[in-house]
Amino acid sequence: MKQGTKFSFIAVICIIIFCIAITPVTFQNDTYYSIKIGEYIMENGITHMDPFSWHEDLPYTYPHWLYDVLTYIVYHMFGYAGIYVATIILTCILGLVLYFTSKKLIQSRVIAFVLTMAAIFLAKSFITARAQLVTFILFVLTIYFIEQFLDTKKKRYPIYLIVISILIANLHVAVWPFYFVLYLPYIGEYIVANLSKASPFFSKKQIKILKRKLEKVTDEEKKKKYIEKIEKLQDSIDNFDKRVEKSRRKSYKIKVVENEQTKWLIILMLICTLTGLLTPLGDTPYTYLIKTMEGNTTQNINEHLPLTLMGTKEFLLLLIVYIAILMFTDTKIRLKDGFLLGGLILMAFSSRRQMSLVYLLCVPVLGRLIYAFLKKYADGFLEKVEKIVTQYTGTIIVFAITIVWSINIIKPKLDDKFVSESNYPVQATEYIKNNIDLKTMRLFNEYNYGSYLLLNDIPVFIDSRADLYSPEFNGKKDIFSDFMNISNLGVYYEDKFKEYEITHVILFKKSKLNMFISRDEGYEELYSDKYFCVYQRNVPND
Repeated sequence: MKQGTKFSFIAVICIIIFCIAITPVTFQNDTYYSIKIGEYIMENGITHMDPFSWHEDLPYTYPHWLYDVLTYIVYHMFGYAGIYVATIILTCILGLVLYFTSKKLIQSRVIAFVLTMAAIFLAKSFITARAQLVTFILFVLTIYFIEQFLDTKKKRYPIYLIVISILIANLHVAVWPFYFVLYLPYIGEYIVANLSKASPFFSKKQIKILKRKLEKVTDEEKKKKYIEKIEKLQDSIDNFDKRVEKSRRKSYKIKVVENEQTKWLIILMLICTLTGLLTPLGDTPYTYLIKTMEGNTTQNINEHLPLTLMGTKEFLLLLIVYIAILMFTDTKIRLKDGFLLGGLILMAFSSRRQMSLVYLLCVPVLGRLIYAFLKKYADGFLEKVEKIVTQYTGTIIVFAITIVWSINIIKPKLDDKFVSESNYPVQATEYIKNNIDLKTMRLFNEYNYGSYLLLNDIPVFIDSRADLYSPEFNGKKDIFSDFMNISNLGVYYEDKFKEYEITHVILFKKSKLNMFISRDEGYEELYSDKYFCVYQRNVPND
């Protein structure tokens, strides 16, 4: 076995082991409603109406209908264990796609392996049984296919990119617009390259005018003057182009590379904008993000809040690494890489969930910087590391480090269950189903576990499908804001409960609202366990 192949084999095994360790056992909110929505679609199709809340006639966009269907199929065949195994498989695919993409773009197996392991570790809180895990894979592949298309000009890569656009529009429509963001760094570099090398506009125009006049002139003296003017203008243009080319070569930090193939990438991007029509969701791919930004849900959901560096030390450390390489070495960064890195960092500061994209999609960017630095200051170092790792002792050490690291990650999760009873009302749900008439009940519940209730056929006040409960999407009531105001005691809860004709309430025992409800004589405690309470509201609505 060749040294390079052997190293990749070792890397693949280590990445798989590590991805298995990273994958969480306990599911998050979205997993539960994905199962139920998938089941509903399989039985009823996409009705564009919500069947799970007790609020009447709420329109629903089904933003990741295909992922929901696939999740339900896995759950129907294999239960929670099947979803867990599917998540492990997807995490492993993400790790391997990231490694092989980085290896191709960085031209170093060692750097690709180390950065892949680091990226998966940093992104661990974003790895779960949600549609975003699939889109992570598709985004990494998008970068790979774009790079391959620009380098090889092979026609199969545009086809792959079109297919990815269609898949994202059906699997996770909320991030479909971001697919086009990945094209922008390449297009931006192409525009800058052409502007920076462009000869003086008016000189070119003047040459064209003079050439037209020259064709009509018969006098030899005039012809000679026109020719001299044209040659003089052409000389100035040539000198300008030479100066631009010289300045590019001597540029200190930014490296601009022109690729004429990029003009076809622009056309391809425009074609992909039409793939949003290839869904059963109508105009949702084009309107979903706009409606989301118009609402207030992103201001109240933790993962959508702006990033604070002191609260995310890993992200801060990563930024320091980038700054250190760019400031304290003479390593150059491709303009397109700078655009991608800068754009993703800005997105992360506006919404902390975008940190995951910095961790995963900027691996090739950081890898190219490190590779250029090592080639200049420690040429041959990477080859030595690769040789050591592929030797018997080196292989054992790498596997040992991976296994010990993975064990330390797995240890705290040994007692975890698919459904966390401290976060989801497992026993309270059984009580409600067995003791309360679900047809007449109008239950007030909290946002974070509403999806678990609807999975168990309990109609909910709200769940983690935030868009469903905002007026930008349902065109009716701002249920999400009402929930936030009730939970945070921004309004008197009883006034809102009368408005919604609430009959029962389920709450976290430690919630602010429960401190008041538990002392309110108008509420009878029907059920209580370590984490949750269920009340019957005995106050008349009129």
